[in-house]
Amino acid sequence: MSETFDDSTLTEIAHLICGDETPLLYRKGYEIAAFFERAGWDDVPEYDGTPRHKWTLDLLKERQEDGTNDAERAVLRLANRLEYYNQQREYHATLERLSEVLVLDGRRIDHAEGQPLLVPCEAGFGTDTRQLPRVELKVSVTEVVSDPELASTVQLRLDEARTCYEHGAYTSAVIMLGSLLEGVLVHAAEARASGTRLPKPLRDMGLKDLVDFAHRNKWIEHDAKRETRPEANLDDGDSSVAHSGEALGGGRR
Repeated sequence: MSETFDDSTLTEIAHLICGDETPLLYRKGYEIAAFFERAGWDDVPEYDGTPRHKWTLDLLKERQEDGTNDAERAVLRLANRLEYYNQQREYHATLERLSEVLVLDGRRIDHAEGQPLLVPCEAGFGTDTRQLPRVELKVSVTEVVSDPELASTVQLRLDEARTCYEHGAYTSAVIMLGSLLEGVLVHAAEARASGTRLPKPLRDMGLKDLVDFAHRNKWIEHDAKRETRPEANLDDGDSSVAHSGEALGGGRR
C-alpha cells in the first residue's frame, strides 16, 4: 500500500526538492528529473521549462493519484545521504525541514542499516510529539559479539523493542530487551568464560545469574548491573522471556 500525503505536505516536499531557499540544495529543472530517477521513478519526463516548483508538485500529485509509491520514494531520496555528496550543510538543513513537514502529516524519517525509511508517528508539531530515537550500539558490534548473525539479530531486537514502546506495548518492550540482554550475555559467557568457572551450568542460568556473572568478570560496570535490575523487570521463571536459543538463534550448552 502506497503512502498518501496531504496536498500541503506535497507542496512542501516540492519546495525541498527544488531547494530555492538557502541552505537547501538547489536543483535545476533537469536535475530535478534526474533526482526522481535516482529515487527509483520509472518513465520520468524531461523537464519542459515549466516553473520548477509547479512542475515538481504536479508530478508528485500525478504519481500519487496513480496509486504509486513514488511520492514516498521522493521523500526517502530527500533523506538519503547519498544525495548530498560533500554537502553536509544542505543535507542537515533538508532533513530538519523535512522532519518538520512530515510530522504534521503523521510520519517521520527513521534509519535502518544506514538507509532512511518512513515510519508513522503521532501527528503534531515537532515539539509536541514524543519520538524515541533509534537505539544504536555505542561500540562496534564486534566488540560485543563475535558472531555476525547474532550481531545483526541484536540490532533487530533493539528496533523491535523500540517499535513495541512506541505503540504502548511496554511489557513487550521489556520482554524483548530482556531476551536480547540474556542472549548477548550467554554468548559472552560461551565466548569469554574459558578458564572461568560458571556458578551453575549455563543452561540453568537465568538473566540475574548472567548479569551477576558478567559483573564479576568485569564485562559490565556496576551502574549497568544496577540499572539492569532483572529481578525488578522480569521474572526469571517467566516463560514469555525467551532464552537466547529461541530468541537470538543460539543455543545453551
